[in-house]
Amino acid sequence: MNRSAIVLGISVATAALTLAGERRAAACGGCFQPPPPPTQTTSDITDERMLLSVSTLQSTLYDQIRYSGSPASFAWVLPIHGTVDVGLSADVLFDSIDVLTETQIVSPPPNCPPPPNCGFGGFGASGSASSGTAAGASAPPPAVVVTKQENVGPYASVQLHSTDSSALEAWLAQNGFVIPADVMPLIAQYVTEGFDFLAMKLLPNQGVQSMRPVRVTTPGAGLSLPLRMASVGTGAVVGITIWIVADGRYEPQNFPFFHIEDSELIWDWKTNSSNYTTLRVVNDVKFQNKGWEIESSLDLNQQLITSVILSGGQYYGGRGNFGGGIPTMAPSDPSQDYLPTGDADAGVDSGAFQTAEEVRTADVKALFVGMAGPNARVTRIRSDIAHAAMTADLVFQASADQSELSNVRTVTKSVNLMCPTYPPCPSGSGSNLGGSSGSRNSASGSISGGGAASGSVSSVPGAAPAATASNGQGCAAASESTQGSAGTVGALAGLFGLVVIGRVQARRRARRSRRSQ
Repeated sequence: MNRSAIVLGISVATAALTLAGERRAAACGGCFQPPPPPTQTTSDITDERMLLSVSTLQSTLYDQIRYSGSPASFAWVLPIHGTVDVGLSADVLFDSIDVLTETQIVSPPPNCPPPPNCGFGGFGASGSASSGTAAGASAPPPAVVVTKQENVGPYASVQLHSTDSSALEAWLAQNGFVIPADVMPLIAQYVTEGFDFLAMKLLPNQGVQSMRPVRVTTPGAGLSLPLRMASVGTGAVVGITIWIVADGRYEPQNFPFFHIEDSELIWDWKTNSSNYTTLRVVNDVKFQNKGWEIESSLDLNQQLITSVILSGGQYYGGRGNFGGGIPTMAPSDPSQDYLPTGDADAGVDSGAFQTAEEVRTADVKALFVGMAGPNARVTRIRSDIAHAAMTADLVFQASADQSELSNVRTVTKSVNLMCPTYPPCPSGSGSNLGGSSGSRNSASGSISGGGAASGSVSSVPGAAPAATASNGQGCAAASESTQGSAGTVGALAGLFGLVVIGRVQARRRARRSRRSQ
């Protein structure tokens, strides 16, 4: 009986300690996982988008044609030199390069005091070239010479040579190419400068919904874009994004340019955004909307770029450089992005037929022709350029500085940091070890380097830091203590058990004494 009573007393004391510990944890509450640091991604979805692939062997211009009018009124004219190869591209190529190079701005870590540690554990069809009919020896040469003619997907394309802009205008009008009157003076300038022309229109049975981007390949390294022609139909200011895929970093030669440094960036915790777009506007004003921003210049693995395009633009991070492996995605159905060219039932005379998969393969292959590999340098530049500034074609040159420019921008300064409020520890539970006393701290209006909040950070003077361990969820885990109220309750329960045992033993001695009498 004595042994049972002693066991009961120990059990009650142990239960009391356990319950006290559970009440302490419930009083402090569960751990709060801090959210991941916010990021800002700049996206210019309304921009005109072009890509220029350059090597010593050839240059390929990818142009994302955008048009919303009547199919019969569509015409697209590009100044060229000599004859070029025209192929069909797709929006997915632009989307893939965009997602691989888009600017990402990472906020600084918030320098806020941690939660209070209350002393508990935490929880074409490709046709043959057609030349102009040769005139007799006594006849003058034709005013307009057709150097190549073919159907490419939904487009009828023709390449023309002329030294007479009036004759060229008349030829285009007679052959169904609708050229606005205000464009003809611009074409006349190009004629004077010795350019030839590629002209395209939609085939009679094709609608606007069938339009796709095109690629135009010229022999040799061509480092200019027809900015004057791109100005046609634009407003007072137009956003243009250009990617240059090459073996090195390039920059504008005949236009001013700039780069926004990470040290210029400030994160505003009130809006969860940076001043990146504001700095853009400041530079636009400085250069009177003539300047180009070099956003980034990245060494990207050719296999990675190819994989993203083939997957339909799916990308989950990882550049695959330096032997780190290439993230691979399952190829998508090519017909979702690309159109076949030519007519499979029209015979040899209609030109070679290419399936959607063959068109996609040729489109991706053209990106890297003449490049050493395994990487390609992709330089991304952008401008909100004024229509009035588009009076010269954009010419590029190799940069003197060939270092990479990351698209991930790390901000080190911030303003308006508001730290969270934590409830104070219960009375008698010990001091706030290594945490906030519950006051709200801010860095309103002032810049804090390294993400630190300016102003005072509330803490308990003289408090010694508690030994803590991270549980991987952003919470501080401390070893449980039997001191304080839990120890008091347990001791009282133990004493209660001993008192019970003493009374039982006293009663037994009294009974024995009566019997002996």
